[in-house]
Amino acid sequence: MFLEHFKGLLEIEIPAAVLVVLSVGFAVWTRAAATARVASAVRDLSAGFGREAELASSLDPAEVTARVLAAVAALPGADAALLLLDGRAVAVGLSDQEVERAAHETPPNTNLRSMEVVYRYRLDEVDGSNLPRAALVVPLRTGDGTIGSLSAVTRANPPVFPPEAADALEALGLRAGPALRNAQRFAEASQLAELDSLTGLANQRVFHELLGREVARSRRYGRRLALIVLDLDDFKRINDRVGHLAGDTVLAEVAASIRGCVRSTDIGCRVGGDEFAVILPESTRGDADHLAARIERAVASEPLAKVGTLKISAGVAELSPDDTASDLFERADEDLYRAKAAAKQSGRAG
Repeated sequence: MFLEHFKGLLEIEIPAAVLVVLSVGFAVWTRAAATARVASAVRDLSAGFGREAELASSLDPAEVTARVLAAVAALPGADAALLLLDGRAVAVGLSDQEVERAAHETPPNTNLRSMEVVYRYRLDEVDGSNLPRAALVVPLRTGDGTIGSLSAVTRANPPVFPPEAADALEALGLRAGPALRNAQRFAEASQLAELDSLTGLANQRVFHELLGREVARSRRYGRRLALIVLDLDDFKRINDRVGHLAGDTVLAEVAASIRGCVRSTDIGCRVGGDEFAVILPESTRGDADHLAARIERAVASEPLAKVGTLKISAGVAELSPDDTASDLFERADEDLYRAKAAAKQSGRAG
């Protein structure tokens, strides 16, 4: 009886209009459900970034930048992310050429919450290509004003971003601006703490830390390491004759000469007073001798008013298998005193 009744129900003809209404209703429900899932995912992503980007978590500018870009690239519809900060462009998912073009076509939007930028190409550029087509752009703001912009870039053609993506990008921008600025300020403060304020070279504390690190690295990997220690000849007499302010100028000029001579891998430092040092990774004593001679010539080639020609003595040493950082420094320092004694005997230092 039940089966016959059920069969009869199946044979009832449903009007076409009802089928249309049911179909439309099902499509609307499906779209609403999908939109809700996307919105939920975007909210979770945005909230997750808020937790990860707490300033206590990281104050490294590179790490904060990487987190920001990763969060933007993960938004629905996004294939890449672009960050413009203080005139510098950083991106994920874009080639160098695409970064340059996207950065050029990103207009300033200091008074807008968000905007969509559509990239235009010549016909011969887009034939069979997968170029960036459009971007959602939001400003990066701090208490000091707008510092840059953040873009979610799509390669889809036509470009389509879910409405929730713009809201999420705005939320990310609100968090990213202060996080990036604070990371920058921390890095700048850390750098200042590591530099000698007068000469701009690494200070004494950093010198000893870096020397210890380079010695350990050289011993671990069996690499060469050399050290130069430099000292101005007769600096006390210069100070007594022209005063301490002029003496500071002399030290700054010597530091500039050192910076002009060293390689990018060498580490110039002010050890204290009128004593300087250069750490030379992957270098022999011969390399150190050659660089020391260059520094001596550079210093002597720039006479200063009221001071005249400056002269500097150098001591060099190469790391031995059993050396500690202190051993290496002491041997270079001893070589320096021998060089200064020889200069005095020759009448150079007076």
